[in-house]
Amino acid sequence: MRIAYFCQYFVPETNAPAARISELARMWADSGHDVTVVTGLPNHPTGRVPEAYRNVLFRHERFGNVKVWRNWLYATPNEGFVKKTLSHLSFMASTLLLSVPRLRSTDVLVVSSPTFFVAITVCIAHWLWRIPYVFEVRDLWPGVFVELGIIKNRAMIRSLEAIEMFLYRRAALVVVVTESFKEILVARGLSAKHVAVITNGVDTDVFRPHNDASLTIKACHGISARRVVLYIGAHGISHALGSILEVAEQFRHEPELAFVFVGDGAEKQQLMKAATARRLANVQFFPSQPRESVPLWYAAADIVLVPLRRIPIFDSFIPSKIFEILACERPIVASVRGEARRILERSGGAIVVEPEDGAAIASAIRRLLADNDQRETLAKRGGTFVRAEYDRRVLGGRYLQLLESVTR
Repeated sequence: MRIAYFCQYFVPETNAPAARISELARMWADSGHDVTVVTGLPNHPTGRVPEAYRNVLFRHERFGNVKVWRNWLYATPNEGFVKKTLSHLSFMASTLLLSVPRLRSTDVLVVSSPTFFVAITVCIAHWLWRIPYVFEVRDLWPGVFVELGIIKNRAMIRSLEAIEMFLYRRAALVVVVTESFKEILVARGLSAKHVAVITNGVDTDVFRPHNDASLTIKACHGISARRVVLYIGAHGISHALGSILEVAEQFRHEPELAFVFVGDGAEKQQLMKAATARRLANVQFFPSQPRESVPLWYAAADIVLVPLRRIPIFDSFIPSKIFEILACERPIVASVRGEARRILERSGGAIVVEPEDGAAIASAIRRLLADNDQRETLAKRGGTFVRAEYDRRVLGGRYLQLLESVTR
């Protein structure tokens, strides 16, 4: 089967969509299928295109057995709604002009959103070449921006939602990453048979315990504290990291404990300024790290944080990092609700509290730091759970069966 997988993000970028697409594409290609990833020039989250890709309109590469088509885009840091929208629109246009004409012999198209702009490109390819397409929905876009208050114009919201539903209905199948997303789309008028759930998962060969790496990571990055509470991921408006700084302030007189933030994003500079203004010597910031080193960072942590904002739409979200952390057998303190909370409670690998509840987060951290046996129990239970239920190879096999049914 010849599969073309559209997503603006791909390795060497280190965000969740790049991880999902790279692992699934590699799995399908290694199974003997002809897989092409249609993506942009690497630049996320800094907006800086590596020297090797500058002045490139289109480039063909290999990622193992996967063919990769790199398309020009307007590169911008992961901050500012207008600039990011221009980046998404530029990717839509470049893929339409540079990649769609090369797709005539493809059996099935898969497009991963957000945003749905590139899905417009794929819908046009479907219309031109009569190729079925699968619309993969990782976030409910534009719904999340409406709830966050970023998009307020009612006419714009109605227009974007009309385009969104049109693209869903034109797809041969809509694949979502949570059961909650499926419920929302069915409530909005899609048939339940038209929506399938393939959750995020984890490559358990890559994300596994690395207990011997703790001292190495600390020494290499100047982390002198004996104990570490880690947040790793995007520093954006969705993650309520300001409440984590408030938690860190409650531990400011405990020199053996450090709160370590790893990653980049729209709110990072603001968070760094706030930590400096509060004179939080127990807080350290580091830039985004190569994906292959992320399991080593988890190994260096005594506790890993998974926070989200207290907004209703986030009740339907499952942060993909939870599967990676569980697979690395690190105890989690999560401030989430909804489906993510249910998964973590079922895993036995986390303490879960209400979003943005600084007192509850601090209490959970104190409890775990005081009880080595509980931390070890959470770690082992979480690892066993995720390897049994969220291994990416199993999920990729189910996804492949859906694609084969679409081509038939």
